[in-house]
Amino acid sequence: MSNATSSRIGQVNATGSANALFLKLFSNEILSSFKQNNKMLDMTFVKSISQGKSSSFPVTGTIASSYHTVGNEILGTAVNHNEKEIFVDEYLISHAFLAEIDELKNHFSARAIYSEEMGQALANKVDQQLLQLVVNAARASANVTGGNGGTSITDADADTNAASLITSIFEAAEDLDDKNCPSDNRFCVVTPNQYYNIVQNDKVLNRDFGGANGVYADGTVLRVAGINIIKSNSATAAFDNNSTAETGTNNSYAVNANTVEAVVFHKSAIGTVMLKNLSVETTYDARRLGHLLVAKMLTGHGILRPEAAVEIKTA
Repeated sequence: MSNATSSRIGQVNATGSANALFLKLFSNEILSSFKQNNKMLDMTFVKSISQGKSSSFPVTGTIASSYHTVGNEILGTAVNHNEKEIFVDEYLISHAFLAEIDELKNHFSARAIYSEEMGQALANKVDQQLLQLVVNAARASANVTGGNGGTSITDADADTNAASLITSIFEAAEDLDDKNCPSDNRFCVVTPNQYYNIVQNDKVLNRDFGGANGVYADGTVLRVAGINIIKSNSATAAFDNNSTAETGTNNSYAVNANTVEAVVFHKSAIGTVMLKNLSVETTYDARRLGHLLVAKMLTGHGILRPEAAVEIKTA
């Protein structure tokens, strides 16, 4: 009797490791899950570095203007400068162990489920840290002498009154205008609860107020006051929280945001240093007869321009 010719679906061109494609698939699933669930990273200024423990971001003040007096020598204007150093935190990881015997007995792909959960865990953590930083930025003073700090708007009804929250978002837009923040790449991040409160408000969806801003049937809001409205589950964890310093972080993300209902900011408010982007390792452990699955990234986040951040809080 002849032996069957086995097609190893995990091999590349029928050669090499029988798990080569499985690892790539698992890695892609985690990357896909991270990108799907992560909202904040693309809304910050990201700087990739190849080595080092930190990166410095230059901060430049404004330059004044004046009328020239005929015959006077033009000598230049003094400009204030500063820098913001953002440190790389320790490895942010998500990991799981799959026993080989369980994988063999299981009738569905546990790795697919684990990849989704691991990618989502990292995405949520990064989003939460960045949202807490935006709140800190809104409460921070100017980085350069003569510059502007962040802004706090107190709206006692913002948690229950969508019309009041929308009014505060317009006020935040005006504040960003007053501080010469660019009109593009502005974002407002809210919890799902607040998002759907806004959806049901006719000021956003009524044609008389700009029907292109959202679709009632789809439950979507695109913009308020020209600001992109972003719904984030991580906002619930970031806002309903009095966080403290966490072991492994080399930047300060701690903040008491218990009364915050929304944050409005320009992309330049927060910076991210990326030493190593999301990567995945799968290792077979012969001592434990199973696979160790690890997703990891080396990043750090910090405040760049506090004048580009606004918090909307109830008290």
